[in-house]
Amino acid sequence: MNVLLTGGAGYIGTHTCIELINAGHTVVVADNFSNSSPKAIERVEEITGKKIPLYNIDVCDVEALDKLFAENKIDAVIHFAGLKAVGESCEIPVAYYRNNLDSTLALLEVMKKYSVANFVFSSSATVYGIPKSVPLVETMPTGCTNPYGWTKLMNEQILTDAAKADSNLSVVLLRYFNPIGAHESGRIGENPNGIPNNLMPYITQVAAGRLKRLGVFGNDYPTHDGTGVRDYIHVVDLAKGHVKAIDYAEQHKGTEIFNLGTGTGYSVLDIVKAFSKVNNIEIPYDIKPRRAGDIAECYADPTKAYEILGWKAEKNLEDMCRDSWNWQSHNINGYE
Repeated sequence: MNVLLTGGAGYIGTHTCIELINAGHTVVVADNFSNSSPKAIERVEEITGKKIPLYNIDVCDVEALDKLFAENKIDAVIHFAGLKAVGESCEIPVAYYRNNLDSTLALLEVMKKYSVANFVFSSSATVYGIPKSVPLVETMPTGCTNPYGWTKLMNEQILTDAAKADSNLSVVLLRYFNPIGAHESGRIGENPNGIPNNLMPYITQVAAGRLKRLGVFGNDYPTHDGTGVRDYIHVVDLAKGHVKAIDYAEQHKGTEIFNLGTGTGYSVLDIVKAFSKVNNIEIPYDIKPRRAGDIAECYADPTKAYEILGWKAEKNLEDMCRDSWNWQSHNINGYE
């Protein structure tokens, strides 16, 4: 299939490009580079040996999207594009709602015009809100603690309603847990603009000397060492989950939800220690107050993805830590 990846120049998008191409699909990328670099797509082309059509557009722009669909026969869409910082979403909620909802609506309108019926959405475990118990199962109640999470949940609802109204539409909602790691080539990886919001790029930038010390937000959570517990998943495993989701969408109609996680929770300090051990680099850190909207622990029950998609995470924490540093150590300043 020819797959459009919105936000395809981003961290998860680039890794998914590679796995789709490896599986025999072709890809088209739309990205406005607000939090990514066109150089990332050049690296994907280098890794795969394939030329990738790249559109520098805002996915909220219906006219620009229409031109893309007119110029390419698109069979499926994976919608990664969106603003994604929890803290920032609390500061500029209107921008998050405008961008993250408009992009989905624009895609649905243009897809309908061009009879494109397969939609894979990059959702998030944030839609579970403050869970009453873990691991998290797809049938658990949803609710959010921040505007970013609400945009994901609202998009899930929009897509579910669209699929109910259009019997041709196939929607797969993928609830990601916490992707880290990088392609084993070390040529692509997580490259946030400015100070990283996510743990692993912060650790790697401290290791590389770009940042002085890691800030650990809260050490008084009810977890084994007091720091927040998350389900960290290797980004290559996550990318392979999208390939399975595309294959599933082609064969089914309606809406299906899958957790993409490992089923194992690690704390912030577990990650710091594992990174130090695997790469033989000490990471200095300071304990800071809790971050607004953060929860104590969150990890997946990935059974459904295994039973229905035949997907499960294969890489371990050591792989994640090694590959993250392999990327950062060879690209101290990211793609610059």
